[in-house]
Amino acid sequence: MKFDERHLIQLAAVVKTGGVTEGAALLGLAQPAVSRTLSMLEKRIGEPLFIKGRRPMQPTPLGIALAEHGLAMLAASRKASDLMESFRVGKSGVVRVGGSPFFMDSLIAGMCAEFQVTHPDVRIDQSYGYFPDLRAALKSDQIDLAICPIDILDEGSGLAFQQILPGRNVIACRVTHPLLLKRRLQPAHLLEYAWVAPPPGSPLSADLRALLLSFGATEIRIRYSGGSLASVVNYLKAADALTVMPHSVVFAQRKEKTITALPINIPHPERALAILRRVDAPRSPAVEQFSAFIRSGFDNLKHLIKRHEEAVVWGS
Repeated sequence: MKFDERHLIQLAAVVKTGGVTEGAALLGLAQPAVSRTLSMLEKRIGEPLFIKGRRPMQPTPLGIALAEHGLAMLAASRKASDLMESFRVGKSGVVRVGGSPFFMDSLIAGMCAEFQVTHPDVRIDQSYGYFPDLRAALKSDQIDLAICPIDILDEGSGLAFQQILPGRNVIACRVTHPLLLKRRLQPAHLLEYAWVAPPPGSPLSADLRALLLSFGATEIRIRYSGGSLASVVNYLKAADALTVMPHSVVFAQRKEKTITALPINIPHPERALAILRRVDAPRSPAVEQFSAFIRSGFDNLKHLIKRHEEAVVWGS
């Protein structure tokens, strides 16, 4: 005999609550409809499902056995409903985000952990890349969001971006670097030291070369290159070398008291950190929630950085 799953669920609701009215309310159904279902089941089976005259309603052994199957279906249905509601409001799902290594390691990874405090059922898949790779990943639907420095998008790119942090580069060094003791820093002072090159393909790599050329350097003394953010920081804190980093990345390391920024203004390209996405990408509630959280986090970060900048006397 084949049963209609909906009928078993209604039977389970009545057994669970002890009454037809209560069981109907649990399922959001009308009481007469549930009564008809129970009567139809008993006629079809040819056996009573409840002991007559008992209040609250008491199921027969057969009624209990069938209700157990209905309870399993009811629990699964509730879980599915909860999952759907959680997905609808962005409390569950998957966020695929790619970004520039230094920013992802110093800023975004921590924000991901903070986001999951209130969204523990959202899984975040993080990947690394620079703009060309991230653009390709967005267009091929390998990631939902890209977080990277960008200057301007080509017309008809199919991508949209939201600026989350103005671009500003600084010269990073360890907190005990000799140059921090000089009252008036000059470009010539910086050329006396070796440099750490940013990873190949990074916009910072071109920025470093442009900076040193503007200082009048005829050659670049590179002593270390190709490292991750952690390896560059560890190298800098053990050597009197210099490198170019986004100010926000250096600012994020302030509590570690290992590296800092030389108090000297340097030229840098018109570039901003932005969140990129495909214009025609389907909207995922979890992705929208995550994107809003990142934007809010960077709004707070901008105020902290601005306050810090105003407290430092920057040389030209």
